[in-house]
Amino acid sequence: MKVREVMTGNPKCCGPDTNLAEAIELMWTNDCGVLPVMEDGKLTGVLTDRDVCIAVGTRNCRPSDTTVKDVATRTVHTCAPDDDVDTAMAIMRRAQVRRLPVTEDGKLVGILALNDVILVAAHKYAPVDAEGVMNTMRAVSEHRNPKSEAPSVTPSHWPATPVVVA
Repeated sequence: MKVREVMTGNPKCCGPDTNLAEAIELMWTNDCGVLPVMEDGKLTGVLTDRDVCIAVGTRNCRPSDTTVKDVATRTVHTCAPDDDVDTAMAIMRRAQVRRLPVTEDGKLVGILALNDVILVAAHKYAPVDAEGVMNTMRAVSEHRNPKSEAPSVTPSHWPATPVVVA
């Protein structure tokens, strides 16, 4: 399955000088958790709902007084519309991101969210590997600090392998 079959086309975007209050309104109105940051027609970053929450919560700043360029992620991982969904999920796993801007010939044409892939994989005859989706979800959810410092997400009383009860 190709990315173009699953992605959301024509995503809402913001500029680096957009204030966070405006960006939040765009996310709210369009029911999205990410805004590509565009400058002079080029993708220069991404702003996630998490970026906004962490910035507002830790910097003691007002959203209307803070610009997107102050908090947006500048390292952007992308995929192409003709990439296979499995290829895009591999990028998500490596970069530990849930959403990828989709670019074609240097232009932004969409957003691929892991949620989009999960919804497709839920169908019985979906051409998406459910195990690949689970591995991607696990990889992007992994704590970024070293394992020795990260808390265990599996309760110690759980068996090492899943138990299926029919």
